[in-house]
Amino acid sequence: MNVTRKLFDEVMVPNYNPAATIPVKGLGSRLWDQTGAEFIDFAGGIAVNVLGHCHPELVKTLQEQSEKVWHLSNVLTNEPALRLAKKLTQATFAEKVYFANSGAEANEAALKLARRYAVDNFGSEKNQIIAFNQGFHGRTFFTVTVGGQAAYSDGFGPKPSAIDHIDYNDLAALETLISDKTCAVMMEPIQGEGGVVSPESEFVKGVRTLCDKHNALLIFDEVQSGVGRTGDLYAYMGLDVTPDILTTAKSLGGGFPIAAMLTTTEIAKHLKVGTHGSTYGGNPLGCAVAEKVLDIVNTPEVLDGVKHKEALFRSGLEKINTQYQCFSEIRGKGLLLGAVLNEQYAGRSRDFLVAAAAENLMCLVAGANVVRFAPSLVISDEDILEGLSRFERAVAKTVAS
Repeated sequence: MNVTRKLFDEVMVPNYNPAATIPVKGLGSRLWDQTGAEFIDFAGGIAVNVLGHCHPELVKTLQEQSEKVWHLSNVLTNEPALRLAKKLTQATFAEKVYFANSGAEANEAALKLARRYAVDNFGSEKNQIIAFNQGFHGRTFFTVTVGGQAAYSDGFGPKPSAIDHIDYNDLAALETLISDKTCAVMMEPIQGEGGVVSPESEFVKGVRTLCDKHNALLIFDEVQSGVGRTGDLYAYMGLDVTPDILTTAKSLGGGFPIAAMLTTTEIAKHLKVGTHGSTYGGNPLGCAVAEKVLDIVNTPEVLDGVKHKEALFRSGLEKINTQYQCFSEIRGKGLLLGAVLNEQYAGRSRDFLVAAAAENLMCLVAGANVVRFAPSLVISDEDILEGLSRFERAVAKTVAS
């Protein structure tokens, strides 16, 4: 069979428009396509390949588990799931864990739990969910409606109700909107898809205070920011604010599909038997790999290394900007960084991405005005410097066009 980009258009639903390049092999922060061309990966599968491609310890763990048991369903539990849940509770505020397969599913579970908790404790009138403009929480109908980007949720008929949006970092707006009818506030501790926007300290602490005042649960969507991405195991740890529910996916499996919702015993008890479920949730293969990811990432060596690599990225990007004057700022935290285009280049983030790909560098965008970087947390300094060199060539060509 001749497998080409053209075949995608013949057999795949057209909701994606992938690049012409088809990678066939990966190792560390390098990828090779069908022609043998080598790329440096600053995209990380959209903040997923937390330990790069084909990390030897993950490969070994997956091979070992593949010879034991693959799937049991939730009729039975399994050892990898129990070990992973124990380690997640030991490493975080949480006491209970629910496993799913994707960030959207973890967020769906979090939202359903918040509604059920409110109904059980305060009655059906306490159902309002407050979220933030430009937020992103997944593509199920519930999560895409809670996400603050109408372009993703419009056009599918009536939406789930009692969901309101305000601007990120606008504490006054939240104070005006929140009430005793609010059951939850859902936010990313760094907005990823919405432009790599960090929360102001006063804002995030104020959100916690207002949730406490109105008996609303605070849900942190850490699908993109979690598992070491910011230099803390989870971003909440660097904000001095603890949520009631936290969702995690993407980097959790290092590339193997797995997600989790973390919460307290008191809140978790409202998802009693039969109220929610997932056929593949807690899959032994995914849990075994995620346990190894957690063991590797949750170490001073890796987490401190993220802070060092962030400094290297920022220094390189600022040096590029000194020469080409195309970015208004470099924002984000750890290895979730965004180069924000200035007014002269507004709306052209995809041009920079395409130019980077032509220089054999893979990066991302976060909207039309931000070039986003979310590489492996263990990417070598050499690969960072070489990737930045390629990015500089891409910037030079884009600026000149």
